[in-house]
This record gives sequence, C-alpha cells and structure tokens, in this order.
Amino acid sequence: MRTVVGETVQPCPECGAEIRVDSRFTTWCAACDWNVDPARSEEKPGRLAGARRALARRHGEKLLAEVMAGGTLRARRDLSSVLAYTVALVVHGMTLALAAGGIWFVVRGWGGLWMVPGVFLLALAWSLRPRSPRLPEDVPLLRRADAPALFALVDEVAREAGTRGVDVIAVDAEFNASVMTYGVRGRRLLRLGVPLWETLGPRQRIALLGHELGHYGNGDTRHGAVVGTAYRSLTTWHFYFSPTPNPTTAMQMLINLACLVPCWLVQGVLMLLDRLTLRATQRAEYLADGMAARAGSTVAAVELMDWLLVADSAATTLRREVNNARVGGPRAARKAEDPADGLWERLTAHMASIPDHERERQRRAGALRGHSVDTTHPPTHLRRACLLVGPPVPAAVGIDDDRERRITAELTDARGKVARRILRDGFEG
Repeated sequence: MRTVVGETVQPCPECGAEIRVDSRFTTWCAACDWNVDPARSEEKPGRLAGARRALARRHGEKLLAEVMAGGTLRARRDLSSVLAYTVALVVHGMTLALAAGGIWFVVRGWGGLWMVPGVFLLALAWSLRPRSPRLPEDVPLLRRADAPALFALVDEVAREAGTRGVDVIAVDAEFNASVMTYGVRGRRLLRLGVPLWETLGPRQRIALLGHELGHYGNGDTRHGAVVGTAYRSLTTWHFYFSPTPNPTTAMQMLINLACLVPCWLVQGVLMLLDRLTLRATQRAEYLADGMAARAGSTVAAVELMDWLLVADSAATTLRREVNNARVGGPRAARKAEDPADGLWERLTAHMASIPDHERERQRRAGALRGHSVDTTHPPTHLRRACLLVGPPVPAAVGIDDDRERRITAELTDARGKVARRILRDGFEG
C-alpha cells in the first residue's frame, strides 16, 4: 500500500484533462502526455552512439516480436558470437605481439638504444593486457561464515537459475545490484546496494537475486572474459588515438592528423563488436528478467522493474539526508546515538509514498526515449511487456519471516557502515 503525500488536482494546460499533482514530482498529463519527459535531450548523439542506438532498437524490437509470437530466448552460440570471439582473440593477439616485440627489442639491444622501443612496447602491452577485476576494498565484504542465511538464499536462487552461487557479497551504497567474476580463478562477487535492498520487499529481493544470477550462463558474450577484456583493450586504444580537442599548436595538429586513421580503425572494430554482441546482450537481459520472474514471481519481477524506474527519487532523498546531517552539525549528532539511525527507514517510507502516476510517467518517458539512455539494455517498457506475456509465473523460491529476520540481522553491521559512510562522504549514486 502506498500513501499519498500532498496531492492536489488541476486541469492540464494542453488538453484540459484533470491531472493529479504531487509537488515532489513532475506534473504531467496522462491523457495527452503533456510534460511527460521534460528532461528529454534534443541533442543528437555522436556517430558511434547513434549506430549503437539504431542497432539496439532493431534487435530489441525483433527479440520482443519473437517472444510475442511464442518464440524462445534460450542462450545460444550463433555465428555472431563466434565472430565476436574471433575479433576479441585478434585484439588479444595484437597485445601479445606487442609484448613479444618488446621482449625482442630489449633482449637484442640490451644496454643500448634498442631498449627504448622495447620498453615502450612492453609498457604499451602492459596497459592493454586482459585484466581480471579485483575485490573492492572500500565496502563491507561478506563471506559465507558472516551471512549463512543470505548465502543460503543466494544459493537457492542460483540453483533455480541453473548455476552456482557467489563467493563474496559486497554491500555498497548504490541503488543497484550486480554480479562480476574476479581473480584468476574466476570467483564470483555479488554487489548489493543497501539503498535498493532495504526498500524492497522479500519477493522483490528474490527477483533481484534471480535477475543478477541469471546473467551467468545466459549467452552474454559482451561481458564474458574473452570479449569483455577485448572491449577494455579497444577502449584503451581508442583513448590513445583520440585527437586532442581544439589543438592550438602545429605539433598537436600533426599528431591529430597522424592518429586520424588509427582512431577510425579502432572505432570501426568497436562498432563491429557492438554489432556482433548486441543481440546476445539484449537477449541476456530478457533471460535475466525471466529468471527474476521464475525465482520471485512475475508480479515481483514487474514490481522490481517499476521500483528501479524511480531510482532518481531515492538518490534525491539520500542527498537530502546528507545535507540535513551536515546542517545539523556536531550538536545534532550528539543528541542521537548514531546520526545514521533511521536512514533506511526514512528512505523506505519515501519510496512507499511515491504515487503510481509517477512510475507511469517514468514508463512513458522511457518509451519515448527508446534506447537513448543505455544501448545495451532493452527499454524498460519492452522488458516489462516480455514479462507480462502469458500467464503469471509463481515464485519458485520461498522465504518466511524467520529467514527474513536472520538475513536482516546478518546485514545489520554492513547497513550501518554504509549509512554512516553516505552521511559522511555524500551519496554519488
């Protein structure tokens, strides 16, 4: 149940229809879509961004049509995936060739001038090397002994997703959640944003875990070890060859001219990888959404999606809390046992008070923007439509009050640390 705070009624200036107004949110008209997306940018995207949007739109709508027609979105290795791996291996081969060339120059010219190009090539190869992410060092990390009930829930959701669980859970200050593989042994990390986790209900939390764990083994080649690291290498190449903006000297102009062709080549390879992996990436999102529905139920997965639409409102609330804590000063801090006490409860109350018409506005605004915000993710309205095709799916993973209390107790210390950090350092999410 959602409360309604300070809501009034007024006529739409465009069509005269009655519209509900909440002073905390954008005023808009559901009848004619007046002011539905006042922040929409009219600026045209660059060539690469525009190509990505066009490709994402075509593939996203095609995937949606397949689902509507009763098709399947099962992960598979198609020709595009094979070609993407081939391109990625060529990119890594170039890095290996640079390293081999550097070693050859250093060995051949040991102690002489030939060592200079050798050291340069080795340094360049080192910057382009495939790198495995590391565990974050600035957030609370939970292992199985620290949170057995939470890990048991993650394991149960993972089994439902046909994969294994995670090795570490990082608790951070993002209104988000994600999974990643770290280290040379391919261990798994789940990042849980306390602002999101605390404001969700038990079913929505299971749907969230289902979505994130559903990303493993779903055919998303773009974020795999081979293609993902090739993307990072190409991005580094693109940075090296990017022209100096507004060159003022003849030397800068000559360097820009010399880098023009290599920059175009790197950009072309990036666009090719986009073309080859985009379908698998969007398919991966639809598959992850389906796993969210399977684990937590279709209703919970749709509610989770609607919750994420108003992430900006959560960010605004947390920034307001930060400002209030700083304005209060040391005297206000001394009056309370902990200045972070009640932060998550206040955030949860605010999120519960967001009216349904604000979420509807966000859905319509997303439909107007299409793929302009994130080209690798299908728009929310298409993902929502996929979830609502066919009869609702019941939850496969259960949770009771006792299990919920144990998980809450296991997260108590971490949630307190994150709250204090937000109030001390500010909220950047």
